[in-house]
Amino acid sequence: MALVVGIPKETAAEEKRVATVPDVVEKLIRLGFSVAVQSGAGDAANFDDDAYRAAGAQVLPTAADLWASSDIVFKVRPPSAVEVALMREGGTLIGFVWPAQNPELMHRLADRKATVLAIDALPRQLSRAQKMDALTSQAGVAGYRAVIEAANAFGRFFNGQITAAGKIPPAKVFIAGAGVAGLAAIGTAAGLGAIVRANDTRAEVADQVVSLGGEFVKVDYEEEGSGGGGYAKVMSEGFLQAQREMYAKQAKECDIIITTALIPGKPAPRLITAEMVRSMKPGSVIVDMAGEQGGNCELTEPGKSVVKHGVTIVGYTDLASRLAKQSSTLYSTNLLRVTEELCKTKDGVVNVNMEDDAIRGLTVINDGAVTWPAPPIKMPAAPQAKAAAASVAVAKKGHGHGTSEPMSAKSLAITFGVGAIVFLLVGLFAPASFLAHFTVFVLACFIGYMVIWNVTPALHTPLMSVTNAISSIIAIGALIQIAPPLVAGADAANRPALLILGLAVFALALTAVNMFGGFAVTRRMLAMFRK
Repeated sequence: MALVVGIPKETAAEEKRVATVPDVVEKLIRLGFSVAVQSGAGDAANFDDDAYRAAGAQVLPTAADLWASSDIVFKVRPPSAVEVALMREGGTLIGFVWPAQNPELMHRLADRKATVLAIDALPRQLSRAQKMDALTSQAGVAGYRAVIEAANAFGRFFNGQITAAGKIPPAKVFIAGAGVAGLAAIGTAAGLGAIVRANDTRAEVADQVVSLGGEFVKVDYEEEGSGGGGYAKVMSEGFLQAQREMYAKQAKECDIIITTALIPGKPAPRLITAEMVRSMKPGSVIVDMAGEQGGNCELTEPGKSVVKHGVTIVGYTDLASRLAKQSSTLYSTNLLRVTEELCKTKDGVVNVNMEDDAIRGLTVINDGAVTWPAPPIKMPAAPQAKAAAASVAVAKKGHGHGTSEPMSAKSLAITFGVGAIVFLLVGLFAPASFLAHFTVFVLACFIGYMVIWNVTPALHTPLMSVTNAISSIIAIGALIQIAPPLVAGADAANRPALLILGLAVFALALTAVNMFGGFAVTRRMLAMFRK
């Protein structure tokens, strides 16, 4: 018998999201499930009951009816004590749980003999887990919304303008933290025309910041800040002191500061002090995206927008919910991907496979037994590193033989020296007609080496137009061999030999395949960059 997936209305204050949208309801039904939705669950996200009915869901009037009839419940926010009491014993819950911050909730769910998959516990280091990563999808929405809130509270344009009424300088935006939310904020602020600066403890994100139109501001202190799983780690006191000095300088110069720093299971680090706020220009804005965990700014009031020392400090804790339709659509897709992993047979029955690293990481309670935290995942990094080291050793030993590595200067000089001696000997003893053809052959080999063999394989596709040009030269040569130019007094004896004719036709066929295939690949590559 197919299981029933239930979608209750969120009860948390100011929460407008819904765990599943009508488009995903249809896909859940195709997986073999029945879907029940509490009446009004999607109203705040602009999904009415009729849309769910049209998608094939059953709409139930009350939360009690929904929880009682559902085998699996999809939630956005962690369930309240009342909702846990309504939950069917032995049922399954999928959604945000935050087990480290909610030990009492974990005990209540375990007492109900529930199976709980916490979407926030997903092992993000697994590449195949990206499709299920709700933290990333919601952080991207929140980062975008943070810039919109900043623009709403700011007193002028983001982009600079020169008008008849005067010159308007562009806004300067500083973003503390270049994770998913920070990168979304950088792209949005740069798109609005602001001068964007950003900082992160992880130096590897500098290129991403620049690619989105921002400037990476580096702390004058060397320390690795990556903590694994896509998060930053807690830094040393020396680094934090240098970071505070840099933040103090940015606070004086910038009009808007957006903070995104969070470390799972810990209070939000204090990045912006009251003294920094006082140093900011009147009318400046701080959007503290870590408000729900206490805030990165010392003067943040979670859930509120306040003005202190002439600076507007936005501490909203529902940024993703303020774009409820978009965030609900992304979140419901994440839960759908989790469900697909649980129901690979598409028969409406879930299988919580504890041997699967992604499912094991998600599962914090299994049939009433607390299984959180999950054991560390063994990543196959060591064998890859060993293989890479071996390949480097072979490349060094062979000086590029058997690889696409370019020759060293010494090897190239020796090769040219030997080639020059061979060419000299050929020129001294070979007939003049042969020498002309041999010269063309040597130049063709040199060009082929420099353009194709000497180029990193990753660049072959971008250089396809160059290789097509070489192919066209080969095609012209083959055509000349097949049908040589007419010469006065020519007879049948001057016609190409059968072997030469066959080789020319074969070369022309291969070249045609290469040329048309090359143009097709180039066209597909260029189409990737078109909107």
